[in-house]
Amino acid sequence: MIHAFDVIGDPVRRRILEALADGERQAGDLADLVVAEFGISRPAVSQHLRVLREAAFVHVRVDGSRRLYTLDPTPLQAVDLWLDRFRDSWSPRLEALATEVARGKRKRRKAGEG
Repeated sequence: MIHAFDVIGDPVRRRILEALADGERQAGDLADLVVAEFGISRPAVSQHLRVLREAAFVHVRVDGSRRLYTLDPTPLQAVDLWLDRFRDSWSPRLEALATEVARGKRKRRKAGEG
């Protein structure tokens, strides 16, 4: 079984997932996108789609001669759960940054009033 981070660790597969986040896409459209952006062959794109299917990140349905891909968020939820344990380390820092930004804006407003 492929680990979720091995799947999303590849930039081509991440790009395919990003494209599918907007909704269902034809295999040919995904191939065109990836070939244009990464310069890889169509068979290489097919291999990436196979990895995504086998790891259950995507589902495919056949509609006539078209293969339509959709995103399955379930494996990404597992990634999110794993990342959850680290959120405590960056959330307070982001909140502190937001406080400092707000403080700086207040100072600039006050300086502009005087």
